[in-house]
Amino acid sequence: MEGSVRLILLDFDGTLADTRRANARAYVATLREAGCQLTEEEYLARYFGVRCDEFLTAYGIADPGLRERLRLRKIERYPEFFDTVELNRPLWEFCCQFRQQGGRVWIVSTGSRANIDNAMAHLGIGGPQTPDALCPAGRVDGILAGPDIARPKPAPDCFLEAMRREGVSPRETLIFEDSAVGLEAARASGAAYIKVTLA
Repeated sequence: MEGSVRLILLDFDGTLADTRRANARAYVATLREAGCQLTEEEYLARYFGVRCDEFLTAYGIADPGLRERLRLRKIERYPEFFDTVELNRPLWEFCCQFRQQGGRVWIVSTGSRANIDNAMAHLGIGGPQTPDALCPAGRVDGILAGPDIARPKPAPDCFLEAMRREGVSPRETLIFEDSAVGLEAARASGAAYIKVTLA
């Protein structure tokens, strides 16, 4: 039916999965190695949901080479804290039912693709090319992550690109987001959106 929802777009961190503590602890551990005293509370209050390079710049790390080394080290350390990652089960079950009825589901995030892939594997969720045996919890039809899009949220580019690749209009798309920048991007895309708040 024209105008009915054919595509669901999901933010990952804070929407499909509660990764707040894992991200915070990985950054705290990484920055401690570099002699910085970031706290988990400070990261969650001020920086959660911000792209790594932008976060490190705002935190006061001016050297691009050091920022890149810290980004890669954080990716290495992130899985150490996956015992704190929790799937948003009601949302994921809704998405699985939507796919069974012929809908398409994408993850659209400003996060690192490596971080998302690692967390998805931990949760048992696969991408379009993942072997069935490695995604017991189901799969998504596509993933767009940080480097895939030049202008990050709050620009709507990532959502519009996913729609373009699926050949659907904003009126046929539903977006789930948690952050202020993500919700701003969702509004700007012209699609319907729902704010997710994890307890």
